[in-house]
Amino acid sequence: MPGPPALPTVVLMTGLDARDTELKKELNATLQARRELGEEYESALVDSFLEKVDQRIDGAVERRVRRQLAEQQMVVARGARSPKPTDSWGERFGFGIVSLVLAIPLSGIGGGVAHLPGLLVAWAGIVGVNVVQAARTHPDLFRRRRKSRQDSDWED
Repeated sequence: MPGPPALPTVVLMTGLDARDTELKKELNATLQARRELGEEYESALVDSFLEKVDQRIDGAVERRVRRQLAEQQMVVARGARSPKPTDSWGERFGFGIVSLVLAIPLSGIGGGVAHLPGLLVAWAGIVGVNVVQAARTHPDLFRRRRKSRQDSDWED
């Protein structure tokens, strides 16, 4: 006589995290209990195991939601400003030095090949790259400052 049919919960093993040995042990215990108790207890065993899986999923979701909420609270506490790791004096200084060092051969190539128009194009590119870098590290640098109603020179 063939053995009992496989439990539907065996399919869950493919979705389990290999590191979750406790849940794996629970599944093995459920399968062993089913073999010992027979098919009449199968639905109760499956329900019990699925309840444990459901509790595990609920716990993981709850931890993830708490972590995301904490991260959002940190953003609000910082005034919606994230730290700028690229806004260091060393990076700005290094970028300026590299820009000037590369300006020498670019000027020579541009001036030698296309004379004054080539030189102007080379320097326009150099200035453009530096403007983009400055705008990236200081987003408020090129924005117009609008006067608020309180800062207005005119009195109503």
